[in-house]
Amino acid sequence: MLSFVGLGLCDTESITLQGKRAIEKADHVFAEFYTSRLLDANADILEQFYETTIDICGRAEVEQDPTAILDAAETGEAAFLTAGDTMISTTHTDLRLRAMERGIETRIIHGVTAQTAASGLTGLQNYRFGKSVTLPFPENHGATGVPPSVCDSIDSNRSRGLHTLVYLDIKAAQDKYMTATTAATLLADSIEDTLGVVVARAGSPSPTVAAERLSTLASMEFGDPLHLVVIPASLHHLEADALSALTNASPQLIDDYRE
Repeated sequence: MLSFVGLGLCDTESITLQGKRAIEKADHVFAEFYTSRLLDANADILEQFYETTIDICGRAEVEQDPTAILDAAETGEAAFLTAGDTMISTTHTDLRLRAMERGIETRIIHGVTAQTAASGLTGLQNYRFGKSVTLPFPENHGATGVPPSVCDSIDSNRSRGLHTLVYLDIKAAQDKYMTATTAATLLADSIEDTLGVVVARAGSPSPTVAAERLSTLASMEFGDPLHLVVIPASLHHLEADALSALTNASPQLIDDYRE
């Protein structure tokens, strides 16, 4: 059995009871934190909490040669842990399909994701989000600024009245996390200087939510990671009221985007 367990967003208390039981029952526990990480718990804390050993996997061990994970699941109970929800990353779907090809039973135990948290914290309606994008560090795509594919996706979403969730690049091995300040600077130089919404530390006891034009967000600081940015389209009246109430944005700015 291979159980894919989403740990949620913040710490050892963010997991579901079902997920906690799966970890406690597992003969082998694996985890990856290169796609994301918990805000307030590292591998050592998780091992102490669950009283188990956790094998931390790199990208190659998950995406290219997951033999150790699959062998453990074939001969016993294995749990594969990620921050957030375990199937938001398609690489984990690939791992599940590899397990199924070997006749290994699989199951998914979902966790809270940054995607749903962003909707809840901002008041932007979840069904009005379009295609999500990831904003890479410029040096990682061989050019300066924002890749055209990111700009095209944002423009396409906005033309259809849909918001865009912008995930920010993570280099876990280097302990490097793109900030919303950097993201807003890049986006302000590449797309219209439009309304942006920053969500910092979603899932923590003290998240930050801010709404302003991208050029203004580019001059602000939002504290410790993890951060993400939302580029809204036009705002339903309830969304506009929520952003006004939940952020320090000026009513005039919000009204400029009200439907």
